[in-house]
Amino acid sequence: MKKMTFILPAIVIVLALVGSSIFIVDEREKALVLQFGQIKSVKQDPGLGFKIPFIQEVVRYDDRILSLDTPPTEVTPSDDRRLVVDAFARYRITDVVQFRQAVGVGGLAAAESRLESILNSQIRAVLGSEGVTSNTILSSDRADLMARITEQARLRGNSLGVTIIDVRLKQTNLPTQNLDATFARMRAEREREAADERARGEEAAQRIRAQADRTVVELVSDSQRESEIIRGEADAERNRTFAEAFGQDEEFFEFYRSLTAYSRALQGSNSTLVITPDGEFFNYLGTSAGRGNAEAPKPAPFSEDTPETAPGGASTEETGNGAAPAPEPAPDEQPAPEEEPQEG
Repeated sequence: MKKMTFILPAIVIVLALVGSSIFIVDEREKALVLQFGQIKSVKQDPGLGFKIPFIQEVVRYDDRILSLDTPPTEVTPSDDRRLVVDAFARYRITDVVQFRQAVGVGGLAAAESRLESILNSQIRAVLGSEGVTSNTILSSDRADLMARITEQARLRGNSLGVTIIDVRLKQTNLPTQNLDATFARMRAEREREAADERARGEEAAQRIRAQADRTVVELVSDSQRESEIIRGEADAERNRTFAEAFGQDEEFFEFYRSLTAYSRALQGSNSTLVITPDGEFFNYLGTSAGRGNAEAPKPAPFSEDTPETAPGGASTEETGNGAAPAPEPAPDEQPAPEEEPQEG
């Protein structure tokens, strides 16, 4: 029993010593074996490692690609328009010995602090160099600027035992105090462009409207001219047709025109016409007194069916049964013969 009392603690101590002398390195990391702060060995391959218990210690570093977000940095390009740039970087620890010597016990936090200062300085140097304007930073040339920043930051980062793989610009904004002025300037510029577009549109509209009005006037004028020509030709044809038709019987033409005048003058149910009875207007009203100096219509040929016509245009049927004809005018009512002119 006494032997078992001493053997068990001895076994526990041996197992503790063996366990503390063995360490495992993962494939995602690298390890340094330190003795009183001095580097004794480097374990870069995954697997088992050995160290002296209670004297040596193991420090592990991530072997994967790491990310670093830098705080927004204010830069001033060559056109003096200040910009706030937000960037990030991708890096990897390639030399753990140099990394340990550069950052000491600060580890990854100290390394990222120094990398941040390196990135900020290189961003200001590249974006503030001659020939780089704010428009260049915001254009497709931005990729070339990021490549320059990455190359210069990689040269500075090698002294830390890290390799900077890439640097990217996430955002490029104006400072807060300049946003209002910039937005006002942009708004004024857009309003000016809109006013120019409206002016050009109005000019084009006026030009098209004037051309359309001119075309309308020309078309109307041509149409009126053609219509007047056609109307004149039609009137001439109508007059020629009337002249040929009425020229065959002039007395009928005069009769027809008189009837047309009667129809136009005596329109309506309450028409009144005041005119001298012996005027030419009554040539065809059927009375010799009304015909004036116009020639009396020729008597129709006598036949048994034709009633005898009395002087003055009245027939025997109209004067009554067996009525005598009207007496001829007295000699004193005959017109006096014209006197011959006497020789002087």
